Amino acid sequence: MNASRTLATAARVLRQLRHDPRSIALMILVPCLMLFLLRYVFDASAATFDSIGASLLGIFPLITMFLVTSIATLRERTSGTLERLLAMPLGKADLIAGYALAFGTVAVVQSALATGLALWGLGLDVVGSPWLLLLVALLDALLGTALGLFVSAFASSEFQAVQFMPAVIFPQLLLCGLFTARDAMHPVLEAVSNVLPMSYAVDGMNQVLAHSNLTADFVRDALVVAGCALLVLVLGAATLRRRTP
Repeated sequence: MNASRTLATAARVLRQLRHDPRSIALMILVPCLMLFLLRYVFDASAATFDSIGASLLGIFPLITMFLVTSIATLRERTSGTLERLLAMPLGKADLIAGYALAFGTVAVVQSALATGLALWGLGLDVVGSPWLLLLVALLDALLGTALGLFVSAFASSEFQAVQFMPAVIFPQLLLCGLFTARDAMHPVLEAVSNVLPMSYAVDGMNQVLAHSNLTADFVRDALVVAGCALLVLVLGAATLRRRTP
């Protein structure tokens, strides 16, 4: 992997995003809008928002980054851009890392805005450090980016890319512990939830929600989410194809 090629790829993707206001709005504004709506859905019960708001602060960025990244990468492939890039002295790792860096930059902005809105605009009450909350939100957004890059290799149209959401995101959403404690699930489902990265993202948010100090469980959860994102990026580079059938 070459650093200059990776940076050049990231710069190109960011230039393209600059001319796509709908994608920018989806990535940056939609998570904030969802948190805002959620706060006033539970207007009569601020405690409910406090209990689930932190978890959704990580889940919303993951979902939006997954959706936008998978479609944007697929568009590059179907338009022939990807084939032309790979015909140049540009490795697959350079390409994937460049995309990850570009969308990761957007993820930083997205996570900072959503975290700031939740804490200081909507009054989300957390015991731990806001910086730890931001860290988990950012890791979740990067995980969504990595998953989007990975699944785009298996889709032949934007419609198919969207269809991966029920297969990749929804099971994690149901099993991550947002709706009920994971140890209260059927043993088989609990075992499945233990290997899904979103479960550790929610656990990490809950650690910040309940503990004022950095805990060993939080460190474990953050490392698992980061490790899964890195692993999926490696798999994305390995499965990257020039053409979409």
